[in-house]
Amino acid sequence: MPFYSYDTLKINYKRQGKGYPVVLLHGWGASLQTFDAIFEDLSKQHDVLSIDFPGFGASDEPAQSWNLTEYTDFVEKMLKDLNIQNPVLIGHSFGGRVSIKLEDRIKPKSIVLVNSAGIKPKRPLSYYFKVYGFKAFRILAGLPVLKWLLAEPLAAYRELYSSSDYKQASPIMKQVLSKVVNEDLRPLLPKFKAPVLLVWGDQDTSTPIEDAKLMSEMIPDAGLVVFEGAGHFSYLEQPTRFSTIINTFIGGN
Repeated sequence: MPFYSYDTLKINYKRQGKGYPVVLLHGWGASLQTFDAIFEDLSKQHDVLSIDFPGFGASDEPAQSWNLTEYTDFVEKMLKDLNIQNPVLIGHSFGGRVSIKLEDRIKPKSIVLVNSAGIKPKRPLSYYFKVYGFKAFRILAGLPVLKWLLAEPLAAYRELYSSSDYKQASPIMKQVLSKVVNEDLRPLLPKFKAPVLLVWGDQDTSTPIEDAKLMSEMIPDAGLVVFEGAGHFSYLEQPTRFSTIINTFIGGN
């Protein structure tokens, strides 16, 4: 499998097929392999690129924690180097977040947002007590006189309240997640010029269906397809339906 060099990083990717370019951007904690079925299907008629983001799959991890803009810079540079212009973007979850940031930069022909992140959730007051309470506790635990005394309670606090994505991430990727998850992309949505298809599972608890409805209202040219009974990985849970819808949408744009 080929690698693309970005600064000092080796980036894993797959490219296959001929025709109009399509770029697949996976979600947080996943890899390009989760797109294998749609990759094979689309590459029968299209030039399809699937990327392992830095820090995921077989790609190198950034030496320092990146923010969302740095991930967007990376994809933009890679597409330019591979001579891929105005592609169709298909982004799941975190990949959808990057696709939203890319819209104004690369002028995609169209975008498919699959259970996409990008809407900062409304959180109850208890959430902020928890977050800032943890930060204060962490500061106290860093004091020399309390460091050893509070090390174990701090670890227990982190284990109790951290998300599964956070728990499974490396130290660098924990910092990345903390940066990207709090960026609200709603101001970008009304500026979209590309047509957008939103594909969502109505049982998604990570990026709830309310996010999809809000995005469809804010994006000027957007359509929403809801997969009943599907969760956050709707494209894996109902692959045949997903493939049919994507081929119809791309063929019509």
